[in-house]
Amino acid sequence: MHTKALFITGAATGIGRETAKKFAYNGWFIGAADVDEVGLLSLKRDLGPDQCMTFVLDVTEPQQWQSALSDFFARTKRLDVLVNNAGILSSGPFNHTDFDKQGMIIDVNVKGVMAGCYYAHRYLAQTPHACVVNLASASAIYGQPSLATYSASKFAVKGLTEALNLEWEEDDIRVIDMLPLFVATNMVTDMDAQSIRRLGVHLTANDVAQEIFRAVQPGKSFSHVHWTVGKLTTLMYLAANVSPGWINRAVNRWITRR
Repeated sequence: MHTKALFITGAATGIGRETAKKFAYNGWFIGAADVDEVGLLSLKRDLGPDQCMTFVLDVTEPQQWQSALSDFFARTKRLDVLVNNAGILSSGPFNHTDFDKQGMIIDVNVKGVMAGCYYAHRYLAQTPHACVVNLASASAIYGQPSLATYSASKFAVKGLTEALNLEWEEDDIRVIDMLPLFVATNMVTDMDAQSIRRLGVHLTANDVAQEIFRAVQPGKSFSHVHWTVGKLTTLMYLAANVSPGWINRAVNRWITRR
């Protein structure tokens, strides 16, 4: 099989589903992974078995990663793009949020991304001009009250992305991340954070999928590591990189003040 191949986690709903559909409709073969078996079956019906394999995958389980990627590569003989999209969120005051729940955020959002990168490397390295796309967040621009652990997890993803983008350049594997603001998916339903009430939800899952598709096209520079999604996110990211720390703190205090 010579069709370009995409493997994506969190594929059953939201950003993952829209991304899988975007690439499939442009002729790519999709490896769709999630813990949501019903959602995966629905996606496979939409895309068809000739263009999609599905995998029940808990991203915190290394053996499941190894099995899924091995089976996918056995069919495709290539892995052009890995999208580490699976993630979870919990909002509210840090000291009022169950600590085990916060630990699970780190397990899924950080260790899950690490596992994906680690176990996919051997397959990416066998595919010319391969790319990893890690889903970070605008919450990785400045630490967010009421989203402290989620924000910390996305800072970790951003740091891992920067490191591997440098480390894997010699393997011809570009590693980038996406930094969207709030996206209209189930993750933001009933979210308890002042920032979402003040800034609103203006992005769709399709907006992010479109940017991922654009980012992985041939000829993109290794130096373009962080991809913002939406005008407001871009403005916030650029401002944070040129403003003094006290201004960044003041702006984020205003955004998140109740």
